[in-house]
Amino acid sequence: MQDLIQKAGQVKLLVMDVDGILSNGQIIYDANGVETKAFSVHDGVGVKSLARYGILTAIITGRSSAMVNKRAAEMGVNHVVQGRDDKLIALNELLSSLDPALNITAADCAYMGDDLPDITAMQTVGFAATVPNAHAEVIKRSDMVTTRAGGTGAVREICDLILKGHGHYQDFIAHYTLDEAQTQDNQS
Repeated sequence: MQDLIQKAGQVKLLVMDVDGILSNGQIIYDANGVETKAFSVHDGVGVKSLARYGILTAIITGRSSAMVNKRAAEMGVNHVVQGRDDKLIALNELLSSLDPALNITAADCAYMGDDLPDITAMQTVGFAATVPNAHAEVIKRSDMVTTRAGGTGAVREICDLILKGHGHYQDFIAHYTLDEAQTQDNQS
């Protein structure tokens, strides 16, 4: 686990697939043909936590959906790339579009994917993660398999690991507990 924490500590950009990672992978159509997806609130807190410490986030997904834009905006995702099955090309284009002063390369990225179109991008980055119900070939090529399935807090696990790697996890948790106030009171 310590090796994973160290690897996660190098991450400057978390890139996520949507279907099967941020959602459970099901695509549901209502009677009018309107597509819906379910997202985990835990993942949203995790993604927002990375922003607090200057770690960028991005979505690269093969499908295009207005609800992905809405959820990405709610979570504060920095970059959204939709309608791209060529995930590696999309990742390279995303990296090329970033401010050069950020000095972010593929080696500085974590990528979460769950199916075959994600593999080449996952093989390019410094930290590759997936979910337990991912395709076997994706699992075989991942640094980490989360305990939670896509759409049920899997992204949060990676966000927490990245925070631990950067040494920010305890500080982040302290924002939601009385621990910070008690520590300050004890020092008075």
